[in-house]
Amino acid sequence: MDLVSLIGTILAFVVIVLGTILKGSSVEALWNPAAFVIVFAGTLAALLVQNQGKVLRQALKMLRMIYRPPRHQPADLISRIVGWSEISRRQGLLGLESQIDAEADPFIGKGLQLLVDGGEPEAIRGVLEVDLETREAIDLAGAKVYEMAGIYSPTLGIIGAVMGLMAVMQNLADPSKLGHGIAAAFVATIYGVALANLFMLPMAARLKGLIGKQSQMREILIEGLVAIAQGDNPRQIEAKLQGYLS
Repeated sequence: MDLVSLIGTILAFVVIVLGTILKGSSVEALWNPAAFVIVFAGTLAALLVQNQGKVLRQALKMLRMIYRPPRHQPADLISRIVGWSEISRRQGLLGLESQIDAEADPFIGKGLQLLVDGGEPEAIRGVLEVDLETREAIDLAGAKVYEMAGIYSPTLGIIGAVMGLMAVMQNLADPSKLGHGIAAAFVATIYGVALANLFMLPMAARLKGLIGKQSQMREILIEGLVAIAQGDNPRQIEAKLQGYLS
């Protein structure tokens, strides 16, 4: 569990509620069913129009990455690659066959299998780079769903505010309803702007950062496996891959 992201999410809610109270309003004033439907359901409708179902499913699947991010430890991966190169020098590439089943990451398993099968270095690079680019494109499409939600929601908040003001204008003859009506109209704006700037856009940026780290890990793996296939010395491989740590 990433406590920093969890604390940030909780703090976002606290800021809205506490800010409302400090401004002299009440927490109840933040709740408006009509504004909720316009902003949240409207944003969802826009995302459904824009994206295919598989992209939305990928976005939902990636949501847990924010609070349970995958571990990115390039130093450990480099150490493992150097270990594989030492095994290959002592036992040959077939000596790595026992390492394949022990790998939980299918990308690593595929790379080791290509190595054990005696693939040419550039062939190994080509196959794994296609996988890397495909995976990265899928993940970035999922992250973009949150980014687009952050773009749509403020506009829908304005739409909700305008619709609320239209309702107020229809009740100008009753002054007792004006204050409550205007306050309710601007709740939609709060929903839209808060959803975008406290949740959707930060989540999209967070996911893009995690995707970048995951891609870097896979680049390290590709370079390491290609170096092993070329028969490079383990110390040379380690020195080359250390550049990623800087």
